[in-house]
Amino acid sequence: MIKESIVKALSDQANAEYYSAYLYLAMSAYADRAGYKGIANWLFIQAKEEIAHGSHIYGHILERGAVPLFADIKVPETSFNSIKEVFEKVLNHERHVTSLIDKIATLAEEEKDHATYNFIMWYVNEQIEEEATAGDILAKINLTNSHPGLLFSLDAEFGTRVCNDPFAGD
Repeated sequence: MIKESIVKALSDQANAEYYSAYLYLAMSAYADRAGYKGIANWLFIQAKEEIAHGSHIYGHILERGAVPLFADIKVPETSFNSIKEVFEKVLNHERHVTSLIDKIATLAEEEKDHATYNFIMWYVNEQIEEEATAGDILAKINLTNSHPGLLFSLDAEFGTRVCNDPFAGD
C-alpha cells in the first residue's frame, strides 16, 4: 500500500503540473496577442504536456490503490513585458519544478517506495530536458537582442512544434 506521505507529495505534484499548464496557457495568450503565433503554439503545446504529466501522476496514485488529493490551482501570472521575460520565467519555473520532483524522489527513497521512486525517475530525467530546452530558447532570444526580425524567425521555428504525449499508450 502506498503511504499517505507519498500520496500527498504526488497529489501536490499533479496540482503543480496543472498550475504549470495554466501558466503556459497564460504565456501562450500573451505571445499570441503580441503577434508571435509560433511561440504561442510552442507554449500551448507545453501546457498540453503539463496536463499529460498531471494526469499521469494522478493515474499512478490510482494504480497504487489510493485516492488523489485535490487542491485549488492558483491563478497564474498573466502580464508579461516581452518574449524574453516569458522565457526567463519558463526557465525559472522549470527549475522550481525540478526541485519539487527531486523532493519526491528523495521522499520515495526514504519511504522505501521503490515503485514511486522508479515512476518519478522518468520525471527527474524529463526535467533535465525541460531545463535544457528552456535555457537554449532563452539563449537564442538573447542572441536576437530583441531585434523583431530575428524574433520572428524564432517564432516561425517554434510554430513547427507538435504535441507528443509520451503517455498516449499508457
